[in-house]
Amino acid sequence: MADRRPLMPLDAVLERLVAGARAHAITATETVSTFDALGRVLAVPVSSALDVPPADNTSMDGYALHAADVASPGAVLAVAQRIPAGSVGQPLARGSAARIFTGAQIPAGADAVVMQEDCEALAGEGLGAVRVNAVPRAGQWIRRRGEDIRCDAEVLAQGSRLSAAALGLAASVGAATLTVVHRPRVALMSTGDELVMPGQPLPPGAIYNSNRYLLRGLLQAAGCEITDFGIVPDRREATIAALREAAIGHDLILTSGGVSTGEEDHIRPAVQAQGWIENWQVAIKPGKPLAFGGVRCDDGSVALFMGLPGNPVSCFVNFLVTVSPVLRAMQGAAALQPRGLRARADFDWPRADRRREFLRARFNDAGGLELYANQSSGVLSSAVWGDGLIDNPAGQTIARGDMVRFLPFLELLG
Repeated sequence: MADRRPLMPLDAVLERLVAGARAHAITATETVSTFDALGRVLAVPVSSALDVPPADNTSMDGYALHAADVASPGAVLAVAQRIPAGSVGQPLARGSAARIFTGAQIPAGADAVVMQEDCEALAGEGLGAVRVNAVPRAGQWIRRRGEDIRCDAEVLAQGSRLSAAALGLAASVGAATLTVVHRPRVALMSTGDELVMPGQPLPPGAIYNSNRYLLRGLLQAAGCEITDFGIVPDRREATIAALREAAIGHDLILTSGGVSTGEEDHIRPAVQAQGWIENWQVAIKPGKPLAFGGVRCDDGSVALFMGLPGNPVSCFVNFLVTVSPVLRAMQGAAALQPRGLRARADFDWPRADRRREFLRARFNDAGGLELYANQSSGVLSSAVWGDGLIDNPAGQTIARGDMVRFLPFLELLG
C-alpha cells in the first residue's frame, strides 16, 4: 500500500531536528591537548595572552637599516651585526646595517628591511659591508607587533569546530590545551533479516550489510564515539531490547532500514514503546523516509533516535543532510549547515522533480560539474565517484551552462 503522508520540506524538517538536538545538547566537556583537538567543538572560547607577532620582525631575509641612510641606489653601509630568527639584536647605529633573517626581531634604530636580492655583500673588516641597490621605504618588509592578533583578543569563538588551521592559531597564542564538548556517543544498529555480513555466504534473497560500514565510517569522520550493536532481528521484542540497551550511555541511536510502515518494520512501534517517534516523508530525492524521536532510560535520561532509509545512497544522503546537522547542534556548534559553492553545470537535467534533489556530481578538468549517469538510490558507486552533491530545488531543471549550488562531501562532513 502506498504511503500517502504529505511530504515535508527539508528546511522544516531540519528546524525540528535542530530544536530537538539542542533540547538534548551534550553538556559534558573535557580539556584536551591542542595536538588532539582536530574536529572537536570548542566549549570555551580562546583568547590571546600576547600580541602576535610579539615584536616587530622581518618577513624577508635581507638587511635591516634606517631608510634615510639610503637616499639613492648603491649606498654602502657597514654590517654591524647578524640577527638570526630567535635572537634579539643590539640597537642599530645610523649609517650601518644588520644582516637579518626571516622572523628575526627588528633591532631598535632600524625602520626598514631590504631583501637580500636587492643587496650585494662586500668584504671588509668584521662582518664586512653591504651595497644597497634599491631605495627602501620606511616600514618595508616589517611585520608589526600585534599585526595579526592583539593581546586579550578572542581568536576562536565558543562553538567553533576546530580545523587544522584553528589548532595552529590556538598554538600561536600559547594555548597548549583546549576545553571542548564531549564527543557524541552514538549507538549504531541495523535492522533486517535479509542482511548478511561481508565474508559470510550470501543466501538467496539476502544482501550484504553495506550500510553498517557506510554509517560507521560517516560517524567516525564526524568525530563520534561509536558502539556497534550489529544487526537486530526483525522481531518487535528483539528490537525493543536492543533499543533499551542502546539508550544507556548514548546521546544518539542511529539505525538504517525498518522506518517505513510495512508489517515487517518494527522500529516505529519499538521506539514508541520506549519513548516517542515521528515518521516523516521528507521532500528530498533520494532519502525520503526519516524517523526522529527519543528513547527513555530507566534513570530518566533520553537518547535521541534517528532512523534512516535502507537504500544505500538514500542512507548516505540522509546522513549528510540531516544527521550531520543534528550532531553539530548537539555539540553546540555555531555552523550547522554547509555554505556550498556555485559551480557551472556541464550537463543537461531536463527532468524536474517535485522533491528537492541531491545529485551526485564531480568536477571535470574544465572546472565544471559532470553528473553520474545513474542517479538511482541503490547505486552506491555514484557516491564513491562523486566529489559532492548538487542541491537542486524542487521543480527545477538544469541546462548546460547553468550555475548550480554544489555541496562538497568534505564540507558536508566537516
